[in-house]
Amino acid sequence: MTKISKEDRLQYRTQVEEDFPEVIQFGDNTFKKIQSMRYGENPGYPAAFYAEEGASGPNMATMEVLQEGLKGLGYINVGDMDLGQRLVRKLTELYKNRMICALIKHEMPSGVAMGETPEETFEKAWKCDSLSNFGSVDVFNYKITKELAEIIVEKGRNIEVVYAPEFNPEVLEVLGSKKSLRVVKMGASLGNKAVDNGLEFKRVAGGLLIQKRFDSRIVSPEFIDVVSEKKPTPEEMNAAVLNWNVACFTRSNAIVIGKSDKIHGIGSGQRSRVDAAEDAIRFSRRGYGPEGCIMASDAFMPFPDVVELAAKNGIKGIVYPLGSIQDQMVIDKANELELAMLITRKPGETDSERCFLHR
Repeated sequence: MTKISKEDRLQYRTQVEEDFPEVIQFGDNTFKKIQSMRYGENPGYPAAFYAEEGASGPNMATMEVLQEGLKGLGYINVGDMDLGQRLVRKLTELYKNRMICALIKHEMPSGVAMGETPEETFEKAWKCDSLSNFGSVDVFNYKITKELAEIIVEKGRNIEVVYAPEFNPEVLEVLGSKKSLRVVKMGASLGNKAVDNGLEFKRVAGGLLIQKRFDSRIVSPEFIDVVSEKKPTPEEMNAAVLNWNVACFTRSNAIVIGKSDKIHGIGSGQRSRVDAAEDAIRFSRRGYGPEGCIMASDAFMPFPDVVELAAKNGIKGIVYPLGSIQDQMVIDKANELELAMLITRKPGETDSERCFLHR
Protein backbone atom coordinates (compact mmCIF):
# COMPACT_ATOMS: atom_id res chain seq x y z
CA MET A 1 0.00 0.00 0.00
CA THR A 2 1.37 3.45 -0.96
CA LYS A 3 1.88 5.77 2.00
CA ILE A 4 0.88 9.39 1.50
CA SER A 5 3.78 11.66 2.41
CA LYS A 6 3.94 15.24 3.64
CA GLU A 7 5.29 16.24 0.20
CA ASP A 8 2.02 15.16 -1.40
CA ARG A 9 0.30 17.99 0.45
CA LEU A 10 2.97 20.63 -0.08
CA GLN A 11 1.78 21.57 -3.60
CA TYR A 12 -1.19 23.32 -2.00
CA ARG A 13 1.12 25.52 0.09
CA THR A 14 3.87 26.15 -2.44
CA GLN A 15 4.11 29.66 -3.87
CA VAL A 16 4.44 29.67 -7.66
CA GLU A 17 6.76 32.34 -9.03
CA GLU A 18 5.25 34.73 -11.57
CA ASP A 19 6.80 37.27 -13.91
CA PHE A 20 3.70 39.18 -14.93
CA PRO A 21 4.14 42.88 -15.80
CA GLU A 22 3.93 45.43 -13.00
CA VAL A 23 1.33 47.47 -14.90
CA ILE A 24 -1.41 46.47 -17.35
CA GLN A 25 -3.05 49.16 -19.44
CA PHE A 26 -6.55 48.57 -20.76
CA GLY A 27 -8.03 51.55 -22.58
CA ASP A 28 -8.16 54.41 -20.09
CA ASN A 29 -7.75 52.07 -17.13
CA THR A 30 -4.45 51.23 -15.47
CA PHE A 31 -4.09 48.11 -13.32
CA LYS A 32 -1.07 47.83 -11.01
CA LYS A 33 0.21 44.55 -9.60
CA ILE A 34 -0.35 44.54 -5.85
CA GLN A 35 0.38 40.98 -4.82
CA SER A 36 1.48 37.63 -6.22
CA MET A 37 -0.98 34.88 -5.43
CA ARG A 38 0.07 31.51 -4.06
CA TYR A 39 -0.98 30.02 -7.41
CA GLY A 40 -3.90 30.26 -9.82
CA GLU A 41 -7.05 28.17 -9.76
CA ASN A 42 -4.79 25.10 -9.66
CA PRO A 43 -1.34 24.44 -8.16
CA GLY A 44 1.62 25.04 -10.43
CA TYR A 45 0.08 27.93 -12.37
CA PRO A 46 1.18 31.50 -11.58
CA ALA A 47 -1.28 34.23 -10.62
CA ALA A 48 -1.30 37.79 -9.31
CA PHE A 49 -3.75 40.42 -8.12
CA TYR A 50 -3.89 43.80 -9.87
CA ALA A 51 -5.68 46.84 -8.45
CA GLU A 52 -7.40 49.34 -10.69
CA GLU A 53 -5.79 52.77 -10.38
CA GLY A 54 -8.26 55.18 -8.83
CA ALA A 55 -10.47 52.48 -7.32
CA SER A 56 -11.65 53.35 -3.82
CA GLY A 57 -14.09 52.44 -1.09
CA PRO A 58 -14.98 48.88 -0.06
CA ASN A 59 -13.55 46.79 -2.89
CA MET A 60 -10.56 44.56 -3.53
CA ALA A 61 -8.24 47.43 -4.45
CA THR A 62 -8.28 48.69 -0.87
CA MET A 63 -7.99 45.43 1.09
CA GLU A 64 -5.20 45.03 3.67
CA VAL A 65 -3.81 41.58 4.50
CA LEU A 66 -3.25 41.43 8.28
CA GLN A 67 -2.31 37.74 8.55
CA GLU A 68 -1.23 35.54 5.63
CA GLY A 69 -1.39 32.25 7.50
CA LEU A 70 0.76 29.32 6.41
CA LYS A 71 -0.33 29.36 2.78
CA GLY A 72 -0.78 33.01 1.90
CA LEU A 73 -3.65 34.48 -0.06
CA GLY A 74 -4.68 32.54 -3.16
CA TYR A 75 -6.39 33.35 -6.45
CA ILE A 76 -9.60 31.58 -5.41
CA ASN A 77 -9.59 33.32 -2.03
CA VAL A 78 -9.62 36.74 -3.69
CA GLY A 79 -12.47 35.73 -6.01
CA ASP A 80 -14.47 34.52 -3.00
CA MET A 81 -13.70 37.69 -1.05
CA ASP A 82 -14.82 39.85 -3.95
CA LEU A 83 -18.16 38.10 -4.41
CA GLY A 84 -18.78 38.06 -0.65
CA GLN A 85 -17.94 41.74 -0.29
CA ARG A 86 -20.25 42.68 -3.17
CA LEU A 87 -23.09 40.64 -1.68
CA VAL A 88 -22.63 41.97 1.85
CA ARG A 89 -22.27 45.53 0.57
CA LYS A 90 -25.55 45.21 -1.36
CA LEU A 91 -27.35 43.81 1.67
CA THR A 92 -25.86 46.54 3.86
CA GLU A 93 -27.41 49.12 1.51
CA LEU A 94 -30.81 47.41 1.83
CA TYR A 95 -30.68 46.62 5.55
CA LYS A 96 -28.95 49.55 7.21
CA ASN A 97 -27.82 49.02 10.81
CA ARG A 98 -28.15 45.22 10.52
CA MET A 99 -25.24 42.87 11.16
CA ILE A 100 -24.70 40.72 8.05
CA CYS A 101 -22.46 37.72 7.41
CA ALA A 102 -21.96 35.84 4.14
CA LEU A 103 -19.96 32.63 3.79
CA ILE A 104 -18.59 31.97 0.30
CA LYS A 105 -17.36 28.75 -1.36
CA HIS A 106 -16.06 28.60 -4.94
CA GLU A 107 -17.44 32.08 -5.70
CA MET A 108 -20.94 31.15 -4.55
CA PRO A 109 -22.78 31.95 -1.31
CA SER A 110 -23.19 28.96 0.97
CA GLY A 111 -24.56 30.74 4.05
CA VAL A 112 -26.06 34.23 4.54
CA ALA A 113 -27.70 35.68 7.64
CA MET A 114 -28.58 38.86 9.50
CA GLY A 115 -28.62 39.11 13.28
CA GLU A 116 -28.46 41.26 16.38
CA THR A 117 -25.01 40.31 17.72
CA PRO A 118 -21.72 39.43 15.98
CA GLU A 119 -21.75 35.91 17.34
CA GLU A 120 -25.42 35.17 16.62
CA THR A 121 -25.13 36.48 13.05
CA PHE A 122 -22.15 34.26 12.25
CA GLU A 123 -23.69 31.18 13.87
CA LYS A 124 -26.92 31.67 11.89
CA ALA A 125 -24.95 31.90 8.64
CA TRP A 126 -22.79 28.87 9.50
CA LYS A 127 -25.80 26.70 10.33
CA CYS A 128 -27.39 27.40 6.93
CA ASP A 129 -25.23 24.56 5.61
CA SER A 130 -22.31 23.69 7.86
CA LEU A 131 -21.10 20.98 5.47
CA SER A 132 -20.78 23.37 2.52
CA ASN A 133 -19.36 26.10 4.78
CA PHE A 134 -16.35 23.95 5.65
CA GLY A 135 -13.40 25.74 3.99
CA SER A 136 -15.34 28.95 3.37
CA VAL A 137 -14.28 32.57 3.02
CA ASP A 138 -16.28 34.46 5.65
CA VAL A 139 -17.25 38.09 4.99
CA PHE A 140 -18.70 40.44 7.61
CA ASN A 141 -20.04 44.00 7.61
CA TYR A 142 -19.11 44.51 11.28
CA LYS A 143 -16.17 44.43 13.69
CA ILE A 144 -14.95 41.00 14.75
CA THR A 145 -15.21 40.61 18.53
CA LYS A 146 -12.98 38.45 20.69
CA GLU A 147 -15.97 36.21 21.43
CA LEU A 148 -16.63 35.74 17.72
CA ALA A 149 -12.95 35.11 16.99
CA GLU A 150 -12.96 32.30 19.57
CA ILE A 151 -15.92 30.70 17.78
CA ILE A 152 -14.20 31.04 14.39
CA VAL A 153 -11.09 29.14 15.57
CA GLU A 154 -13.00 26.35 17.32
CA LYS A 155 -11.66 22.87 16.67
CA GLY A 156 -13.36 21.21 13.70
CA ARG A 157 -14.39 24.49 12.06
CA ASN A 158 -12.30 25.08 8.93
CA ILE A 159 -12.32 28.65 7.54
CA GLU A 160 -9.98 29.92 4.81
CA VAL A 161 -10.28 33.71 5.21
CA VAL A 162 -11.91 36.15 7.61
CA TYR A 163 -12.66 39.40 5.77
CA ALA A 164 -14.12 42.26 7.82
CA PRO A 165 -13.94 46.05 8.24
CA GLU A 166 -12.43 46.08 11.75
CA PHE A 167 -10.31 43.93 14.06
CA ASN A 168 -9.12 44.70 17.58
CA PRO A 169 -5.51 43.69 18.51
CA GLU A 170 -6.71 40.95 20.91
CA VAL A 171 -8.87 39.54 18.09
CA LEU A 172 -5.84 39.15 15.83
CA GLU A 173 -4.07 37.24 18.57
CA VAL A 174 -6.98 34.79 18.83
CA LEU A 175 -7.30 34.37 15.06
CA GLY A 176 -3.51 33.94 14.81
CA SER A 177 -3.81 30.73 16.85
CA LYS A 178 -5.26 29.13 13.71
CA LYS A 179 -2.08 28.91 11.65
CA SER A 180 -3.77 28.33 8.30
CA LEU A 181 -6.27 31.19 8.66
CA ARG A 182 -5.85 34.35 6.60
CA VAL A 183 -7.16 37.61 8.02
CA VAL A 184 -7.93 40.54 5.69
CA LYS A 185 -9.22 44.00 6.56
CA MET A 186 -11.52 45.94 4.25
CA GLY A 187 -10.21 49.28 3.08
CA ALA A 188 -13.45 51.07 3.94
CA SER A 189 -16.75 50.53 5.70
CA LEU A 190 -19.38 48.74 3.64
CA GLY A 191 -21.64 51.73 4.12
CA ASN A 192 -19.39 53.67 1.73
CA LYS A 193 -19.62 53.62 -2.05
CA ALA A 194 -17.23 51.32 -3.91
CA VAL A 195 -15.68 53.07 -6.90
CA ASP A 196 -14.14 51.54 -10.03
CA ASN A 197 -14.95 51.69 -13.75
CA GLY A 198 -18.12 49.59 -13.29
CA LEU A 199 -17.22 47.09 -16.02
CA GLU A 200 -16.86 43.31 -15.87
CA PHE A 201 -14.18 41.55 -17.93
CA LYS A 202 -14.10 37.89 -18.89
CA ARG A 203 -11.24 36.37 -20.84
CA VAL A 204 -12.13 33.98 -23.65
CA ALA A 205 -9.71 32.24 -26.00
CA GLY A 206 -8.66 34.84 -28.55
CA GLY A 207 -10.67 37.68 -27.06
CA LEU A 208 -12.30 39.49 -24.20
CA LEU A 209 -15.92 39.87 -23.11
CA ILE A 210 -16.93 43.15 -21.47
CA GLN A 211 -20.22 44.09 -19.85
CA LYS A 212 -21.60 46.68 -17.47
CA ARG A 213 -21.86 45.35 -13.91
CA PHE A 214 -25.34 44.22 -12.88
CA ASP A 215 -27.02 45.87 -9.88
CA SER A 216 -30.47 44.65 -8.88
CA ARG A 217 -33.28 47.17 -8.67
CA ILE A 218 -35.29 44.92 -6.31
CA VAL A 219 -34.44 46.83 -3.13
CA SER A 220 -37.73 46.72 -1.21
CA PRO A 221 -41.18 45.07 -1.37
CA GLU A 222 -42.44 48.06 -3.39
CA PHE A 223 -40.42 46.74 -6.34
CA ILE A 224 -42.24 43.37 -6.37
CA ASP A 225 -45.54 42.58 -8.13
CA VAL A 226 -47.96 39.83 -7.06
CA VAL A 227 -49.72 37.83 -9.82
CA SER A 228 -51.23 34.94 -7.84
CA GLU A 229 -54.50 34.55 -5.99
CA LYS A 230 -52.56 33.87 -2.79
CA LYS A 231 -51.13 37.09 -1.36
CA PRO A 232 -47.86 37.06 0.61
CA THR A 233 -47.54 38.37 4.14
CA PRO A 234 -45.27 41.39 4.81
CA GLU A 235 -42.71 38.97 6.27
CA GLU A 236 -42.78 36.89 3.08
CA MET A 237 -42.33 40.00 0.95
CA ASN A 238 -39.25 40.91 2.99
CA ALA A 239 -37.97 37.36 2.57
CA ALA A 240 -38.44 37.70 -1.20
CA VAL A 241 -36.22 40.79 -1.28
CA LEU A 242 -33.44 39.06 0.69
CA ASN A 243 -33.61 35.81 -1.29
CA TRP A 244 -33.66 37.60 -4.65
CA ASN A 245 -30.61 39.67 -3.79
CA VAL A 246 -28.68 36.57 -2.67
CA ALA A 247 -29.72 34.87 -5.94
CA CYS A 248 -28.12 37.81 -7.78
CA PHE A 249 -24.75 36.62 -6.45
CA THR A 250 -25.36 32.90 -7.05
CA ARG A 251 -24.21 31.10 -10.18
CA SER A 252 -27.02 30.35 -12.65
CA ASN A 253 -29.16 28.32 -12.75
CA ALA A 254 -29.79 29.62 -9.23
CA ILE A 255 -32.48 28.79 -6.69
CA VAL A 256 -32.32 30.34 -3.21
CA ILE A 257 -34.75 29.59 -0.38
CA GLY A 258 -34.96 31.34 2.95
CA LYS A 259 -36.79 33.66 5.28
CA SER A 260 -36.40 37.38 6.00
CA ASP A 261 -33.33 37.02 8.25
CA LYS A 262 -31.36 34.12 6.76
CA ILE A 263 -30.91 31.78 3.82
CA HIS A 264 -31.95 28.15 4.27
CA GLY A 265 -30.74 26.52 1.06
CA ILE A 266 -28.94 27.36 -2.19
CA GLY A 267 -28.94 25.43 -5.46
CA SER A 268 -26.45 26.83 -7.96
CA GLY A 269 -24.76 26.24 -11.28
CA GLN A 270 -27.13 23.53 -12.51
CA ARG A 271 -28.13 23.04 -16.13
CA SER A 272 -31.75 22.40 -15.10
CA ARG A 273 -33.78 24.75 -12.91
CA VAL A 274 -35.57 21.84 -11.25
CA ASP A 275 -32.18 20.32 -10.36
CA ALA A 276 -31.17 23.63 -8.77
CA ALA A 277 -34.44 23.67 -6.80
CA GLU A 278 -33.94 20.08 -5.65
CA ASP A 279 -30.41 20.97 -4.50
CA ALA A 280 -31.60 24.04 -2.57
CA ILE A 281 -34.23 21.98 -0.77
CA ARG A 282 -31.86 19.10 -0.09
CA PHE A 283 -29.11 21.36 1.24
CA SER A 284 -31.61 23.23 3.43
CA ARG A 285 -32.37 19.99 5.25
CA ARG A 286 -28.80 20.02 6.60
CA GLY A 287 -29.85 23.06 8.61
CA TYR A 288 -33.11 25.01 8.84
CA GLY A 289 -35.25 23.14 6.29
CA PRO A 290 -37.45 24.52 3.48
CA GLU A 291 -40.76 24.77 5.33
CA GLY A 292 -42.23 28.27 5.46
CA CYS A 293 -39.59 29.71 3.13
CA ILE A 294 -39.80 31.93 0.08
CA MET A 295 -37.97 30.65 -3.01
CA ALA A 296 -36.09 32.89 -5.46
CA SER A 297 -35.42 31.77 -9.03
CA ASP A 298 -32.97 33.84 -11.08
CA ALA A 299 -34.96 33.33 -14.31
CA PHE A 300 -38.42 32.34 -15.50
CA MET A 301 -39.90 28.86 -15.15
CA PRO A 302 -40.72 27.08 -18.41
CA PHE A 303 -42.79 24.40 -16.65
CA PRO A 304 -44.77 24.06 -13.39
CA ASP A 305 -42.33 21.43 -12.04
CA VAL A 306 -40.49 23.83 -9.68
CA VAL A 307 -43.83 25.14 -8.37
CA GLU A 308 -44.97 21.59 -7.63
CA LEU A 309 -41.67 20.80 -5.91
CA ALA A 310 -41.88 23.98 -3.81
CA ALA A 311 -45.43 23.26 -2.65
CA LYS A 312 -44.56 19.65 -1.81
CA ASN A 313 -41.80 20.88 0.50
CA GLY A 314 -43.76 23.51 2.41
CA ILE A 315 -42.47 26.60 0.56
CA LYS A 316 -44.95 29.49 0.70
CA GLY A 317 -44.13 31.47 -2.42
CA ILE A 318 -41.72 32.13 -5.28
CA VAL A 319 -40.09 35.37 -6.45
CA TYR A 320 -38.98 35.23 -10.08
CA PRO A 321 -39.18 37.00 -13.47
CA LEU A 322 -41.78 36.32 -16.12
CA GLY A 323 -40.72 35.48 -19.67
CA SER A 324 -41.87 31.96 -20.51
CA ILE A 325 -44.54 31.28 -23.14
CA GLN A 326 -46.09 29.10 -20.41
CA ASP A 327 -46.12 31.75 -17.66
CA GLN A 328 -49.89 31.45 -17.24
CA MET A 329 -49.73 27.67 -16.88
CA VAL A 330 -47.11 28.06 -14.12
CA ILE A 331 -49.21 30.69 -12.30
CA ASP A 332 -52.36 28.55 -12.65
CA LYS A 333 -50.53 25.64 -11.01
CA ALA A 334 -49.39 27.95 -8.20
CA ASN A 335 -53.00 29.06 -7.66
CA GLU A 336 -54.09 25.44 -7.50
CA LEU A 337 -51.38 24.71 -4.91
CA GLU A 338 -51.94 28.00 -3.00
CA LEU A 339 -48.48 29.46 -3.53
CA ALA A 340 -47.83 33.19 -3.77
CA MET A 341 -46.17 34.18 -7.05
CA LEU A 342 -44.05 37.33 -6.79
CA ILE A 343 -42.66 39.03 -9.88
CA THR A 344 -39.46 41.06 -10.04
CA ARG A 345 -41.02 44.28 -11.26
CA LYS A 346 -43.00 47.16 -9.83
CA PRO A 347 -46.79 46.81 -10.05
CA GLY A 348 -47.89 48.33 -13.35
CA GLU A 349 -44.60 47.62 -15.13
CA THR A 350 -44.28 45.07 -17.95
CA ASP A 351 -40.59 44.07 -17.80
CA SER A 352 -39.32 41.96 -14.91
CA GLU A 353 -35.69 41.67 -13.80
CA ARG A 354 -33.58 38.58 -14.42
CA CYS A 355 -30.32 38.03 -12.49
CA PHE A 356 -28.11 35.50 -14.30
CA LEU A 357 -24.55 35.19 -13.01
CA HIS A 358 -21.87 33.12 -14.80
CA ARG A 359 -18.65 33.75 -12.89
